[in-house]
Amino acid sequence: MKHTDYFKNFLDNTVNLPQWKVDLLSSRVDSIYQCLKDDQELKPLIKKKIPQGSWPQRTIIKPVNGNAFDGDFMIQMVEDPDWADDLKKYGNAIYNVLHKTSPYKGMPHGRKCRCVYVNYAENAMHVDIVPFVLRADGTQWIINRDDNKWERTDTDGFTEWMKTKDAIANKRLREVIRIMKFLRDHKNSWTGTKSILVTTLLGERVESWRKVLDNGYYGDLPTALLHIVSDLDEWLQDRPTKPTIMDPSGSGTSFDHRWTQETYAHFRNRIHAHAAEIKAAYDEEDFDESVKKWQTLFGEGFKAPKGSGSSSGSSGSTKFSSVSSAGAAVSASTVKHSGRAG
Repeated sequence: MKHTDYFKNFLDNTVNLPQWKVDLLSSRVDSIYQCLKDDQELKPLIKKKIPQGSWPQRTIIKPVNGNAFDGDFMIQMVEDPDWADDLKKYGNAIYNVLHKTSPYKGMPHGRKCRCVYVNYAENAMHVDIVPFVLRADGTQWIINRDDNKWERTDTDGFTEWMKTKDAIANKRLREVIRIMKFLRDHKNSWTGTKSILVTTLLGERVESWRKVLDNGYYGDLPTALLHIVSDLDEWLQDRPTKPTIMDPSGSGTSFDHRWTQETYAHFRNRIHAHAAEIKAAYDEEDFDESVKKWQTLFGEGFKAPKGSGSSSGSSGSTKFSSVSSAGAAVSASTVKHSGRAG
């Protein structure tokens, strides 16, 4: 059964990052950017900032067990020919300003392969800052400091691709991605697979021709979840060897470096198991048994909204559930993970 009101409550109160935290992220990004612009040496090198990843794509989730969530943003910098042989200087220029400026100098901060990061109090949030350059031909390039090389990217193109796919899926794709990211963290599944790969693989399974054959293919959230995950499972089962996954924005960049054959095989096996669990819960005709199966998959957060004990089943009928969140059979083990998207 579908239990569409349970799904809405689950998204609103368990999966989605609260709006006040999204607003806090935006405010902190603005503050970091202002700090960088206020530096007299760095200011001439900075042109603008662009939100990146799950934040602009609206697939950011509330982390499990109160862990940190993160937001990424890109900073466009002027390309300096004097730095061509040492690309680390782009990230170092950003790091050095934060390292000497309050309050960031007193906060955990550092450099990773493609970004500079800042961690906030009690590890409640961290922000990744990705320097990039925009060349005359309109292409965007970020820096791989480990390999000292440029990498092509197109963050706006990826976001537009996501919007197109979400529209095909009747605005359900983003919700499905959030739910699957929550499932990853809640069940400690496929933790070696980056969120950008999960997002791309789920999005690529959304196709307009499916709605020609079945207009209700993405008709509501549980149905879209069933179909998108089942279609991904079928695609993965046809590919025992790690496939090449290209950036769907058309940048020409491959995501192959983001996982291995081992992590791919684990992801493939876990999606196969979860697809079967989703189908079993969806197809279950007994109301309470269906709720139990969904709760076994998603945990106690999957429950009726406050003040309502009813849920719509696949036939559209409603009834009161005798299954309480406290009494639900939940087999999941929860492990701390962040709400990363990329």
